[in-house]
Amino acid sequence: METYLTIAILASTFGLLIFTKMSPATIFVGALTLSITFELAPLEASLKGFSNPGVLTIGALFMIAAGMYSTGAINIISDKLIGRPSSLLRAQLKILPLIAVGSAFLNNTPLVAMMIPVIRDLARSCRLDPKKLYLPLSYASILGGTCTLIGTATNLVIAGMVSHTLASKGPDMPYMREIGMFDLSWIGVPVTLVGLVFLVVLGKWLLPSSKQAGPVSADLERRYFRAEFVVQPGGLLAGRSLKDAGFSGADDFQILSIERTGVTSVEMLPGTLLQGGDIISFSAELPGLKTLWSTHGLKPLNAIREMESERHTHHLVQVVISRRCRVLGWKVKDLPPEDSPYHIWIVGIARGAAALNHPIADTVIQAGDIVVIEVDDSFFYQNRNEREFALVKRLVDATIQRTDKAITTTAITLAMVTSVAAGWLPMLNAALLASGAMLLTRCMEIRTAGRSVEFKTLVVIACAMGLEAAVTHSGLSAGIGDMLSALSGDDLYMALAVVFLGCILMDAMVTNVASAVFMFPIAMTIAKGLDVSFMPFVITVMVGASCSFISPVSYQTNLMVYGPGNYSFADFAKVGIPLSIVVGVVTVFLTPVFFPFYP
Repeated sequence: METYLTIAILASTFGLLIFTKMSPATIFVGALTLSITFELAPLEASLKGFSNPGVLTIGALFMIAAGMYSTGAINIISDKLIGRPSSLLRAQLKILPLIAVGSAFLNNTPLVAMMIPVIRDLARSCRLDPKKLYLPLSYASILGGTCTLIGTATNLVIAGMVSHTLASKGPDMPYMREIGMFDLSWIGVPVTLVGLVFLVVLGKWLLPSSKQAGPVSADLERRYFRAEFVVQPGGLLAGRSLKDAGFSGADDFQILSIERTGVTSVEMLPGTLLQGGDIISFSAELPGLKTLWSTHGLKPLNAIREMESERHTHHLVQVVISRRCRVLGWKVKDLPPEDSPYHIWIVGIARGAAALNHPIADTVIQAGDIVVIEVDDSFFYQNRNEREFALVKRLVDATIQRTDKAITTTAITLAMVTSVAAGWLPMLNAALLASGAMLLTRCMEIRTAGRSVEFKTLVVIACAMGLEAAVTHSGLSAGIGDMLSALSGDDLYMALAVVFLGCILMDAMVTNVASAVFMFPIAMTIAKGLDVSFMPFVITVMVGASCSFISPVSYQTNLMVYGPGNYSFADFAKVGIPLSIVVGVVTVFLTPVFFPFYP
């Protein structure tokens, strides 16, 4: 009875994920609730995901990624290694191999966590479809993890089980040996290369596309701000071309003019090099205005009164000039009044639909003008009565990166990775220490750390682990094992294919580590029954359990890109099924070449 109830709950869960738009967190909480209600597993096992170190580690890694992003460290590193690719193909060729190589030697979870905001910014500035980058990012990290023993937790778990088996049943397993650091590379490297080629070549058609916004109706006319910035001397943009800076061909802003001391006219071509002190005028919609304001190396030109506080503590605010404003009829260049308490930098001004065709400094303030300003914390106290402005709206999704802390943040992150790779600290301990160090060194604020944690993702992962307990305790996993043993028959390659298929099926229902633990004894039984070496089977289990492509819940990195990419369950299946087939074919036929059935 318990087995059929578990099947029904899993089928309902996958059905809701595929055919509805309900939140995955809601669906998984409901599925786990049913599992607990019908007592399909002990309560402690059902709730184990909420105290699991892996889940807590992911939460801490979200904060590490936030610290790296808020200081600009990620952007600086990605700018050197990735740049600003002009096409989706170039972006994939630069990002995917880099992530695959990194995942072979480092935990892929923090790599993906730190790359998510990078891809978001690249997609926005380079006009790339993020849906065609997030999912390949996760898959590339999974593929890279198959190249070495330390690539994934799955590999380490299986290697530990091999060692335990040798210690307890050594004489009965004459063909078994310890798994070396690069034993898996003979299969993992070809699998990774083939998988990356698959994603790059066929991903264009298989990967989903972002829905394009429809045409703007006449009654919803766009509003364009005039914005003026100065290129900071010695900053990141000085000496770079307009194209490399991300200013050429953007959707939500365009350059109106570039002024340079001693030069009559500056061409606005993609290859034009910027110089420190250049004044750039833009016509920008509000999203583009926020992007420009947060760009490292640009500073608003029109400072009404300089602020002594550091820019990373400043805020972007949109205001509407009130009819009672004291400076109505004043030009911007004549501001501020002597008794004004405000410290303000004007970022952009909008009046009507089109951007102003004259400099902001010469603009006469009128009631109803919409102004985007950069302010410090004191502004919100001084404007509490809203006499000068009819409406004040804080733009909470716009921030200035604290680049002076980039080196500190990078050093903390490298220390975390090194301590884990060397075995000095477990991943959770290292991640918590690193996030604490970032808070203590002011690399990020506590509010930033709190907002960075994707709690819905953590809930889904924890619930998925609880459902895995139901699959095991209900007897469903044992039934699947018996079926696979019957399917294998006497054909050696068919036996390997069945083991790989079993790993993929279990990946879709439970986590990759649980799949590996479940399939290991089944694979060992099949190998012993055929009287062949266990080594090709253990390698197949390692690759099959790691390559969790079909379901978003089967691997942590899949869940991490699930939300940002706004994917559906079907998107993973559409790409993951053919990719799993390709990887499976390579694994089944290549493994016996390097790990013979009869040594």
